[in-house]
Parts: sequence; C-alpha cells; structure tokens
Amino acid sequence: MPSSAAKLYDDIVFGKPTLVISVLLLLVVFFAWHAQNFRLDASADSLLLENDPDLEFSREIGDRYGIGESVIVAYTPFTDLFDPKTLQLLSELREDLLALDRVESVDSILNVPVFGDTPLTGISEDYLTIQDEEQDLELARQEIMDSPIFQNALISPDGNTAGLLVGFSIDETSRALLARRTELRNLERDDGLTEEEALELVDVEAGYATDSVIAADRQHEIISDIRNVLDNHKDSAQIYLGGAPMIADDLVTFVEADLRSFSIAVVLLIIVALGLIFRKLRWVAMPLACCAVAGTIMVGVLGLMDWRVTVVSSNFISLLLIIMISLTVHLIVRYRELRATRHYSNHDKILRHAIRSMFRPCLYTALTTAVAFGSLIVSGILPIITFGWMMVMGVSTALVVAFTLFPAVMSMLKADDTQLSSNLRLNLTAALATITDKLKGNVLIIYGLILVLSVIGLTRLRVENSFIDYFRESTEIFQGMTLLDDKLGGTLSFDVVVDLPDAEEEFDDGFDDSFGDFDEGFGDSLDNYGYWFTAAKMDQIKAIHEYLDNDQQTGKVLSFGAVIQLAEKLNANEPIDGLLWALLYSRIPETLKDTVLNPFVSIEDNQLRYNVRVIESAEGLNRNELLRRIESGVEREFGFEDEEVRLTGILVMYNNVLQSLFQSQILTLGVVMLAIMLMFLALFRSWVIALICIVPNAIAAAVVLGIMGWLGIPLDIMTITIAAISVGIGVDNTIHYMHRFRREFPRIGKYRETMFFCHNSIGRAMYFTSMTIVAGFSILALSNFIPTIVFGLLTSFAMLVALTGSLTLLPQLLITFKPLGEETL
Repeated sequence: MPSSAAKLYDDIVFGKPTLVISVLLLLVVFFAWHAQNFRLDASADSLLLENDPDLEFSREIGDRYGIGESVIVAYTPFTDLFDPKTLQLLSELREDLLALDRVESVDSILNVPVFGDTPLTGISEDYLTIQDEEQDLELARQEIMDSPIFQNALISPDGNTAGLLVGFSIDETSRALLARRTELRNLERDDGLTEEEALELVDVEAGYATDSVIAADRQHEIISDIRNVLDNHKDSAQIYLGGAPMIADDLVTFVEADLRSFSIAVVLLIIVALGLIFRKLRWVAMPLACCAVAGTIMVGVLGLMDWRVTVVSSNFISLLLIIMISLTVHLIVRYRELRATRHYSNHDKILRHAIRSMFRPCLYTALTTAVAFGSLIVSGILPIITFGWMMVMGVSTALVVAFTLFPAVMSMLKADDTQLSSNLRLNLTAALATITDKLKGNVLIIYGLILVLSVIGLTRLRVENSFIDYFRESTEIFQGMTLLDDKLGGTLSFDVVVDLPDAEEEFDDGFDDSFGDFDEGFGDSLDNYGYWFTAAKMDQIKAIHEYLDNDQQTGKVLSFGAVIQLAEKLNANEPIDGLLWALLYSRIPETLKDTVLNPFVSIEDNQLRYNVRVIESAEGLNRNELLRRIESGVEREFGFEDEEVRLTGILVMYNNVLQSLFQSQILTLGVVMLAIMLMFLALFRSWVIALICIVPNAIAAAVVLGIMGWLGIPLDIMTITIAAISVGIGVDNTIHYMHRFRREFPRIGKYRETMFFCHNSIGRAMYFTSMTIVAGFSILALSNFIPTIVFGLLTSFAMLVALTGSLTLLPQLLITFKPLGEETL
C-alpha cells in the first residue's frame, strides 16, 4: 500500500489497538442487534426470475382460474378404506383440517358426487356422497376408483390410499400488493413513472416485502398445524403430507436444522484441526475470533438490509468461514515463519513485517475471489444476485477484520515464546515438491489427461432439479413424495394453457331450422356460455387431455377433459351433441363448477387449462425435455400455433431459473476466467504469468464439474454455484504461491530450489488452510439433506484439487516456461 496509507494504518492498528478492538466490538454489538431480522426464505417466489415473462403469465393464470396454494395428504388406513369405521375416522380428519385457520377446503372421497345409475340428464345439486346412509359403499368404491376425475388423485388405483386435497385461502392483500407492484414496474419499464407513482412503488414494494415475511410465517404455521393434526390420526393410518408449500417449508426446516446441528460440529472440528496444527491456544482462538466477528457483522448486514438467505445462499456463512480461516491461517503461518528465521527481531517488528508482507497477496486474493463470486450478480435471478453481493461483501468484511482485529489483538499480546525450528520442512508439501521434481514434464501430461477426462465429464453434466433427490430415502418427506408418486399421481405440477381459435363455430343442436324456437324453452339455460360447449370442441378438449395423460412421464392430468370422459361414461358411452352439452352446462351443480369447470375452463377468454402432475421419482426424468416435448407435441398434434400453447406453473418457473443459471454461470465461465486473468495481470504485471496462473484454476473448476458429470450429480438450484465456489477457492492458493515464488526467485536464482522453498513456506499455510477446511466440512456428509452433503463434499474436494494444482501443476509450469527470466548461478 502507499507509504502514507501504510503509515496511517500502522499508527491506528499497531499504535491504538484498544481503539481498533473497541470499534470492532461496537460494530459487533450494532450488527448483532440487527441479526435478529436475519431469516431464511424458501418460498417459491424466492427462486424465480422476477423479469421472466412466464412468471407474469403464471400469476395472470392464477388470478384467472382462482388457483390457490394447496397440499396433499395421503391417507392409507390399516383397515379397509371403505369400512364405515375407517370412513368415520377419515371424516374426523377432514373436519379437523377444515377447522384450521386459512384452510378453505378439503376435497376427498367423502365429498365427491357418486352418481350411481343416474342418467346424464338427471345430474343435479341433489347428488349422493359416500357419507349418505343409503349409499352402497361397494358400488361407490368401484365408481370412484373408475372415475377419470378422481382416480389417481383422490384415490389410489388399488383403492387402499385416499388423497385429501387441502386448499388454502387466497391472501388477497398479498395478491393485491403483487398486482400493483407488477403494474407499476411494467409502467416504469415501458413509459417511466411520475414522481407520485415512483413514491407509490417504493411504498408498495416495502409493503409487499413486509407482507411476504408475514405470509412466510403464516405458511410455516399452517404447515406445522396440519402436521400436528395428522400426528393425532397416525394411530389408525399411515399418513404423509405433500405439495409445493410443504416442500418449500421443509427445505427451510432442513437448512435450519443443519445450521444448528452442524455449525457447532464444524467449529469443533476446525478447533481440533487448528489445535493439532499449531498446538497453542492463541492460534486456535485468533481464527475463531475473526470468524465470529466477521460472521456477526455479515449476518447483521443481511438482517439490516432485509436480504433473505434462500436455499441457494444458505451456504454463505460456510463460505465466509472458509475465506476468514484462510486469511488468518496465512497471517499466523507467516508470523511463525518469521519468528523461526529471525531470532533477534522483536515481537512488534516481526508482527508488522508479517502483516505488511501478506497484505498485497491477501488483497488480491480477496479481489479475485470477489470477482469469481461477482459473476453471480449477472444471473438475473434475485436470490443468486443477492448471494453474489453477499459474497462480495463477505470477502471485503473478512479482509478488513483479518487486517484489523488480528494485528490489533496480537500487538497487545506478549511475544509467542514457543521454540520454533528454522527447519520449515513439512512432509506432505515437501513430498509434492519431490514428486513434481521427479515427474518433470510428465506432470503436464498427467494434468492434460485429467483435463480431457474432466471435459468428457462436463459433457455428461445434466441441468436438472429434483426435489425428491434432496432427501435421504430414510426421511419422511422422501417416503411421502414416493408414495404420492406411486399412489396419487405425483406432487409437483405444471399447467398447459391452450388458447382456442376465435373462429365462429355453428352451434349443432341436432335439429333443422324449423326447430329454431326450440331453445326458448330453456330460458337462460342456453345463454352464450352454453353455446360455447360444442361437440367438436369437447372432442378436442378430451383428445388433448388423453394426449397429455398418455405421456409416460406425466402423472395425473386434471382438466375438463376428465369431466367429458365421465359424461360420456354416464351417457352409456354414446356421443354427446352440442345441445346436450349446453343443457349439461346449465345443470352442473354450482358446487361442482368450482371444482371441475372453473379451474380449467375460461369461457370468456376461450381458453383451456390442463394441470399436469409429474412423477418426481421417475427414472431418467429430464424436466426441460419433458416440458419442450409436451408444448411442441400439443401444437403439432392439434394444429395450434406457437403462441396458442403456453406452459406455466412452478415446474416451468424452476426450469427457467435453471436454464438461465446454466447459461449465465456455466457458459460464461470463460468470461469469469478472463476477468480473473486480468486481475493476475494487474498483480504480477506479466501476461505469461497471468496465463500460467489461470491454468490450474481452470482445470480445478473443470475437474469439480467433470466429477459431478461422471458421478451423475446434476446441476440444480443448490449446486449451480459450485463453479464460482471452485474458482473462488482456487485463486487463493494460486496467488499466495505465485506471489511468494516471484519474491523468492531473485534471491535463490533457481526455479527448482525456489519451488522447494515455497512448498515449505507458503505451501505450509496453503496446506494448513485446506486441511482445516476439509476436516471441518467433512462432517456435513452426515446430514439428512443431500444438498448439504454435496456442498460439504464438493467444497472439500475443490479445496484438495486447488491445493494439489497449486503445489504440482503451477510450479511445473513455472519451471517449464521460466516466466521470471533465466536462472542465475
């Protein structure tokens, strides 16, 4: 740093350590207070592309068809499902669920109509259900199991499991705020806002942010209440809960549980690792103190700014821990190295020299790490952008804390009187130097082969998001989702929305013109809506339904097409003409319209909605391929234009997020590498050195992603950031090693001898840092949450790959290309 800045830094940090520590403690107290507002958010909206046109369309469809959130309860009794006592127990469960706040409806086999031998034209409001005393339960069982509407949705194909669809009341306040926010944002994008509208947008956004926190708490409450109700009924049946709200809530629950359970375990293992390495209390306490200060400040910042941690950014604290420990361990090793070799220098002089000599490499390490994580900011996805900013701010905070708290505390402590040997040799790093020296150019060949295998692995990498794969098979959520897939047609779904052509269709009443006044007898029965139900249109609706239902990777399809199938069945499988359809429309009970018609047909918009569930546990399921196949297939098979068929729903939104992330993170990884190489150029002032330094980092990222490809670990919402993490970790070792090598080479004069010296000096710090992190994060493999396991193992693996590359490939590249000039005698 400039001499004036260096002098000011020395005067403050070393001259007034008490002041520095006091200021940091005040910051800790301030941000610790705001840490109470720190929260996790796993709502569906937290993982969506805010500017995605499909998101706005999805909200429009939700409003049009009155689609609210719901969960599914799978109820498998220990006795026969249609036994009167079992039905009574099921009825009690249904009543208990209906009694819960915010539960608006509970649809099950108990309240669906049982028509028996009622003719099609005899359907009315006075239909029977299985709860009516005069109902023949065996005939009712057969009818419900054979019903194209209810089979595989409210009852399993084997008749042993009942499904209860628990619908939540729509939050009108939240919906109104969201609609107004969308309206103002669109206006801002297209025409600009007036001053009054701009102020309103600020208020609406603040209101929506506050309301979403309340809504998230309510959602967790209602899921917990439902689970409590289900627990009270598990003595008579096997009961599982499913649905998107439940999955989102469980994601937060698992992440919070891991944070509570493993945070302490990780810290304990890091303490053990630091104790084994340094064998002195101060060298264990200093890194932990720095981690605590940096962690508290950043958690407080997130609470203060209302930046919510999602499942994507839930590993933020862990990554901050890695960066903080890396910085402090490098400072500790440098201080101890100077103590071992400069016996006649006093404590203060050694400390100042250690801090000054490490400032530049640590600064550039922080900057390049920030650049790697900064690549996330261009993703266009709010939680990913927030994660990128979190890491940029976290790296900055870690750097400031390391170079203020560490030297301030150390300057107040007495000199470390531990007897240190001037022989800095470490067996493992020395062994890597020896192996590199013996293999010589073969090191480049070996890494070339590794790169080829990694590239092949990259071609096998899948972009996929399967929530069921987030959980161990022993967990209740995994078992529940599997049961729902097997018995009740799946859990998560997407919608196929079809705009029918506007061409005028002649109503076929089955009579000639002499009966033109026939329909007057129906009064309002054959209004404009009634005439919409033509025979040709009904055939088309049914055909699309059957096409979707016949796909091998779809589960239950809910649409008006199933109602048409049931109507034909009640009509003795005879065709139904337009007049009869219009008559049926007028006679559909209002209670049934809200269940089987209004959620799937918008007569005013001449539009159809098909809700298609997906079997999450299906082998070889590729959601992106499925969605593309369905959309193009409906267009091709039924002659629709591209704009007449659109897919929407939660699966479509998540798929859009994944594809966007893949394009912005994986395909632009080369741009990130270029940016980091420019950082190397600024630090080392040499294109050759910059190119040499980028090679180990590029290979490290390729190896981690290649291993994922070979092992079949997909890139999903949780693992998509691993490329940035790998690069962020790798540049740390590269910069430290290259900085020390360049400084020592003029003194030693030989590339080979400089390599051995660096391996036994800076290589020690790199080794200690990596082993400490690996030891701590290996405990994550014991989690029940698969993303936590994958993160722990991949992070540990990335640390080892980065360490090995920096201690083998990097020195061999330096020896081969001699970027620092010719050797001296």
